[in-house]
Amino acid sequence: MAQEFFRYETPYGRPRQRTNYFAWTLAILLLTAFAFAAWLGSFYVFWQPERPDSYRLLKKLHRIDPPRRFELTAAPAGEFLNPKQLHDRYAPLGEAELSKVNSELARNYIRNFQQVHGLVPYVVGRFRIIDVHQLGAADVFTSGIVALAAAIDNGEVLLEHVYPADRRDIPLMRQTLAPGLEVKLERTHDISAVIHADRSADGRVLITAMPLLYGTYAVTRGTGTFTLEPPLDLNLAAGWPLFKREELRAAEDRYAQLRQNEPTSPGTIAIPGITPSGTPPPSENLLVRVEQALPIETPASTPAPPLPLKGTKPTPAGKAGKIAKNQKATVAPSVTPIQVAKMNSPAPALSTPPLQKFTESSPAPNSSAPAALPADGAALASTAGGGNWKTYAPGKMPVGRLVAPADLGQVADRGLTGERTYLKGQFVVNFADANKAVLRPRSRVPDSVMFLTGGNSVRIIVEYPTGYIPPKPGSVVSRDEVRPLEVTEVRKQEDGQLNVFAREIMQP
Repeated sequence: MAQEFFRYETPYGRPRQRTNYFAWTLAILLLTAFAFAAWLGSFYVFWQPERPDSYRLLKKLHRIDPPRRFELTAAPAGEFLNPKQLHDRYAPLGEAELSKVNSELARNYIRNFQQVHGLVPYVVGRFRIIDVHQLGAADVFTSGIVALAAAIDNGEVLLEHVYPADRRDIPLMRQTLAPGLEVKLERTHDISAVIHADRSADGRVLITAMPLLYGTYAVTRGTGTFTLEPPLDLNLAAGWPLFKREELRAAEDRYAQLRQNEPTSPGTIAIPGITPSGTPPPSENLLVRVEQALPIETPASTPAPPLPLKGTKPTPAGKAGKIAKNQKATVAPSVTPIQVAKMNSPAPALSTPPLQKFTESSPAPNSSAPAALPADGAALASTAGGGNWKTYAPGKMPVGRLVAPADLGQVADRGLTGERTYLKGQFVVNFADANKAVLRPRSRVPDSVMFLTGGNSVRIIVEYPTGYIPPKPGSVVSRDEVRPLEVTEVRKQEDGQLNVFAREIMQP
């Protein structure tokens, strides 16, 4: 009875709702698509910093370091190409291939050549300036001068050489970089990297190069010097090349009018499509990079005591030349050059000075004398100079501290502390010169991961004794506790870069 009475009443509580599986599936798919798009977007931004939008975003996130000033012995590993080699490399490329190459060149420059696949191309040769253009806010580089030059020995190659500098130096630079001036790039003094390659309307190759040393330049027959500075920011939206086609055509027309009244020989004119058979003579006025002179401190020298003349003997004391039992020996003073001059002159006879007693005393220490050698009887390899120092057989070097590349950061913080420090590990040769080589530690971690995690790079500059042949670029050098390198100095830059200076002390 009661059951029939309450069967039409609403039960207490909320009714059970049905789960909408379609809505949940759609939401999960949307979140998955958003995560996948964010993942692809991060790769698009971080792996393509040469795009204007990616560069601006990375600059706001402080993931782009400003261009760095390199040293001649610490430049990225590369190859030096003359105008003919530049033409043979970039002229046959199609539009798609050239665009891919330009993206890689700009990416390497923006990343300060930290993730370079292969060798960096450098420009060498002789070029003559056609025109100059002052850089501004509408250009890729916002301050400085860009010089348009033509290769002297190859009429098919044009060069845009960028000179970034402070605005205060621009008037002097415009006066120095005049049309007709010859620019000579040599592998022993200049490191001008190719950062863009293009083709002009008539099919010539247009190369854009940046001097990575950012040094000081001067002309051989002129006064005044100017110093380059790394650019603080890039305006990639302005586009490449720096001389657009209309500006390039106008610059060549102005240069042709300038050269009409100048006497030239047929062998010195670069004609498009024709390569001169002979090398033109060197120009009287050249633009060259100069090194700042360092003051040399001359060590203070103490005058040496006068030496006695040959044949002079100390005058014995006593009548028969014998020394008394309780009397000390006495010697006559040494004859000086002034006394010799008096003896040879017809002046009156020289009077003999009174004899002086000889007293035994310990010699005073000379502050200018060289320091004592180590206990093993050999000079330290880190202090010996001139390209020659003591080398040792494997395992026979003096006792010291052995470190790995991972420990170099601690060595830079606390210093060498006066003890010998040896370096072991596997290294890859980036650059090799007559008696120096630049190495970097060989790591299993890819360079891309090191870049994203903000890892610091280590560069080892190794100096070899006279007669040693440095390893070739690209080869792998392995050193262990038996054949280590001796570390002489560790420098840490503001950006975290470690420059390690070492020497080869092992016998071949």
